[in-house]
Amino acid sequence: MDADVPGTVLKRERTRDAVLELIESRSPGDAIPSERALCSLLGVSRPTVRAAVDELVAAGLLVREHGRGMFVAPAKITQELVAGDRSLTVPQAAGAWSSRLLEFARLQAGARVGRKLRMSPADEIVYVARLRLVDGAPMAIEHLHIRAALVPGLSAQELESGDLYEHLRTGHGVHVHEAVQAIEPTVVTRAEAKLLDVPELSPALLFERLTSDTTGRPVEYVHSLYRGDRYRIVSRLALGPAAEVAQDREGHHPGIPPGDFAHGDAITSSTRGDIQARA
Repeated sequence: MDADVPGTVLKRERTRDAVLELIESRSPGDAIPSERALCSLLGVSRPTVRAAVDELVAAGLLVREHGRGMFVAPAKITQELVAGDRSLTVPQAAGAWSSRLLEFARLQAGARVGRKLRMSPADEIVYVARLRLVDGAPMAIEHLHIRAALVPGLSAQELESGDLYEHLRTGHGVHVHEAVQAIEPTVVTRAEAKLLDVPELSPALLFERLTSDTTGRPVEYVHSLYRGDRYRIVSRLALGPAAEVAQDREGHHPGIPPGDFAHGDAITSSTRGDIQARA
């Protein structure tokens, strides 16, 4: 499937979410429908289902057993690295960051995204897929799901240039305040490899983030794929009190678009780790 054909990124995304919904509704070891059954159930082609299943197998959420079928993988072990003040300082990434819009659509949230954003599955969201570049080189693929009611006039230009959270604040009156973010290792699919200009099955970092505003209302759900050959995670653990040091607040936070967070608001993460770009 050609990633440049309009609609294909969204179709893969919706298929992946549908299969993920099946996984999350079952227990470890439970079977899920076959690829053929999923094609009929979701109304998509076999290659689209195969790509979604391959991604979820690579992410450790599904297990294929030859001759038996596909099963929900065992639950992952989660370990938190907690800083003493329960806050996260994220160093900025070097380089000039820009975006190329892959998809921009308004659609119903669906069950899974609706749960994430605490809204009805029938409510409308803005879905955005964009390629993030540094100095012109592809670095990440971002999938954003934003409450449509909060951004009625959100434009493609805002998503391709400038600071998204700055646009949300100044153009739409949305002040993001806190993000809960999980980070996992994964590999890229064929379509993702083409967009990122890396070999298929190259290592990558998967960022999943839920961002809330100053009232605690979920604003956006994002999952992003960052090139594993360009990023690493560094944990800073507070072992004792330290004098306050002024920090340079400009730049891009890997996994976290620059914006309100870059101006001093708190960030919490399920890893509590600092994310640092390697030039």
